[in-house]
Amino acid sequence: MSQFLNQLQNNVLVADGAIGTIFYSEGLDTCPEAYNLTHPDKVERIHRSYIEAGANVIQTNTYGANFEKLKTFGLEHRVKEIHKAAVQIAKRAAHHDTFILGTVGGFRGVRQDDISLSTIQYHTELQIDTLIDEGVDALLFETYYDLDELKSIVVATRRKYEIPIIAQLTASNTNYLVDGTEINDALKQLVACGANVVGLNCHHGPHHMQRSFSHIELPDNAYLSCYPNASLLDIENSEFKYSDNAQYFGDVAQELINEGVRLIGGCCGTTPEHIRYIKTAVQGLTPIKDKKVVPITKKSNHKPTKVVKQNLTSKVKNGPTVIVELDTPKHLDTDTFFENVGKLDEAGIDAVTLADNSLATVRVSNIAAASLIKQQYDIEPLVHVTCRDRNLIGLQSHLLGLSLIDVNEILAITGDPSKVGHLPGATNVYDVNSKGLTELALRFNQGINTDGDALKKHTNFNIAGAFDPNVRKLDGAVKRLEKKVASGMSYFITQPVYSKEKIKQVYEETKHLNTPFFIGIMPIASYNNALFLHNEVPGIKMSEDVLNQFKAVKDDKEKTKELSLRLSKELIDTVHEYFNGLYIITPFQKVDYSLELAAYSKSITANKEAIL
Repeated sequence: MSQFLNQLQNNVLVADGAIGTIFYSEGLDTCPEAYNLTHPDKVERIHRSYIEAGANVIQTNTYGANFEKLKTFGLEHRVKEIHKAAVQIAKRAAHHDTFILGTVGGFRGVRQDDISLSTIQYHTELQIDTLIDEGVDALLFETYYDLDELKSIVVATRRKYEIPIIAQLTASNTNYLVDGTEINDALKQLVACGANVVGLNCHHGPHHMQRSFSHIELPDNAYLSCYPNASLLDIENSEFKYSDNAQYFGDVAQELINEGVRLIGGCCGTTPEHIRYIKTAVQGLTPIKDKKVVPITKKSNHKPTKVVKQNLTSKVKNGPTVIVELDTPKHLDTDTFFENVGKLDEAGIDAVTLADNSLATVRVSNIAAASLIKQQYDIEPLVHVTCRDRNLIGLQSHLLGLSLIDVNEILAITGDPSKVGHLPGATNVYDVNSKGLTELALRFNQGINTDGDALKKHTNFNIAGAFDPNVRKLDGAVKRLEKKVASGMSYFITQPVYSKEKIKQVYEETKHLNTPFFIGIMPIASYNNALFLHNEVPGIKMSEDVLNQFKAVKDDKEKTKELSLRLSKELIDTVHEYFNGLYIITPFQKVDYSLELAAYSKSITANKEAIL
């Protein structure tokens, strides 16, 4: 048995984190792998920084060094040279007890490129041969979205070499691969193909990785590995960035070890600081020998009713108004969803807001859901329209379709980039942004399309805009808000807020605008949910007091719910002091939370009216 596998038998090994992320933060304008030839000292510096942070295992700077990816930079003829240099650099940085993994990245993303498995195999073999000739301790196949691709690479490599193989898939869902295979089954297949270590890397932060591993069995005759991203991806000043959450990363590392992970490192957005916290957190932990796997559950349920037209702008200007967001399902079992719509309708909610594949996650079309709601219920659908998924042709068609089914309340949003969602390889369209979409809808209200042709009728869109108060510089966000008002948006819906101070601050910063606001309140569903929001969702921070309160009741579902509703009601009290609009975001389809908060809001209004 190799020394590397021998160590994994009874120990948890800590691997390194991202290399490309660090280079890009320093202004890299080529591929990271080119630095093996042009800036070997910088690559060595990063390797050393990870070893100093506590990494027992480092990987060569060769993730994207295959023929197809290097062709983009005119470097396809230097594949072998880049791999040789990468191993030599890693060896210079390594201590005597540091293991060096030869890294090979997948060719295929979520979208199937026109490249055959035989072609992939040919180019990958050159990488593998060079890495092994240079003396790596093991091979790391990482960020493979396509199971067939990874299996074929593992099988071919095992036929030729006895070297330890780490095979890591990337899943956009916490339970399934893109092709619908359960992750647990996929990892078993990789072990059967000859992999010694199997696991996941990239796409998900630690929270969702932990959820994935809760469904994964300990493999026979192999070990588990995990390299999470730092967090969800965010955009700030047109640049992609990850949360600075190294300490939280270390905390969740312990949970991953308890799920059976023996090789743990970091992927996109992670730094030596993340690895330092992992090392501290797992120091002294021994690998588990057995575990209780949480089975993947699939759910089911439906009911109908009628029709109402309302302009939410005038309604909220005239008095307290409550809208509730209810996500359409990710599957075709819509019974529970429509039952919940019915409950909101019966409760007299003013509108149900339907997101448009928020967080770039595929859900049932909100226009289809809105059509059925208009036919069967009295509640008004407020439909989000994102610029991410449709070009100018599709956006116009979508708006005409909404008008045809008498849906007039729309929220114009630019949309989360596809990188944050389940299909990170999907194309982002963005022919226009939310302001451009608003101007387009207003032209339709005048009866003309983008070409100036007559529509023969006019639409009646009442257009909302999104506002995120969870930013470091609120004054800059308000300036962007003013531009949205100028584009024609007539009211705003905010991201969830978690402090009374933030609600007051939003009021002070926006009171000069003659524009109504619906303030977002999203109940916290659990202690883990609070940790996830605090550490992985950009801009949202909980106070230590709130986190400690949820931690104290984390094992009691009823007390957690009571705490969540109490804190939400306290926020609603403050909303009612400053705003007429309340926007309740239903957490994880728990519509009972939304119903109780809506009833509480209405009771405040009723009490005020009684006093008057």
